[in-house]
Amino acid sequence: MFSIIIPTLNNLDYLRVCLNSLKKNSTFNNEIIVHVNIGSDGTKKFLKENDILYTFSENNLGLCKAVNLAAQKASTDYILYSHDDFYFCPKWDEVLYKEMKSINHKRFYLSSTQVNTFGFDIDNCGKNYKDFNEKKLLENLSKKKFPDLQGSTWAPHLVHRDYWIKVGGFSEEFFPGAGSDPDFALKLWNKGIRIFKMVGESKVYHFESKTLRDKKKSVYFNIEDLGSKSAKIFMIKWGVSTKFFKKYYLKSNS
Repeated sequence: MFSIIIPTLNNLDYLRVCLNSLKKNSTFNNEIIVHVNIGSDGTKKFLKENDILYTFSENNLGLCKAVNLAAQKASTDYILYSHDDFYFCPKWDEVLYKEMKSINHKRFYLSSTQVNTFGFDIDNCGKNYKDFNEKKLLENLSKKKFPDLQGSTWAPHLVHRDYWIKVGGFSEEFFPGAGSDPDFALKLWNKGIRIFKMVGESKVYHFESKTLRDKKKSVYFNIEDLGSKSAKIFMIKWGVSTKFFKKYYLKSNS
């Protein structure tokens, strides 16, 4: 059904949670392709033992190049980009599939709901993989409905392979990765896509950016300048700010 692309950087404990949730909670037999940056924590060994397709680089290529390399191996018509620190909730893919079929054309950008970003209190469900209370999370989520929203630029996001190719995937100048999502959205906008929709009932839980925001990863890139650097690149490239694009083009969160 979908080709799920997951870049990872020495983050095996969270990657295990992510992959287990995909295996357990997906409706369809999706293709999973991981790009392993460095992988000195045993990630390659784990993927080999579990027959999971992956690409590999000895150095940290950054999120964008890693995703682009892994996406070259995709064999389905639909590419879904995921972080390695997501927990995918039951039927996440079935909901996206139904939404995609109702649109009935290729010009869409659909994302799942990061439930802890959009109004769900997860303090008592655990804040990291060690104290994650999966049972409690799922019980609480079943009691709450999330609205659909226009203007998504966040992962996990689903696009048709044809449009992924048309825009050339992610822009690799946004190393190590901050700012690449709105840039990708603007490239799709320029190709005629106007549906940028967060689908409320396709749910994931996000462990708070354990790759790009983890201070232990500062040996691989400068964490301090992530936001300012990406904002400058976006402004120079497109002539508008990320905030302007989201507010006046995408009408984000409406």
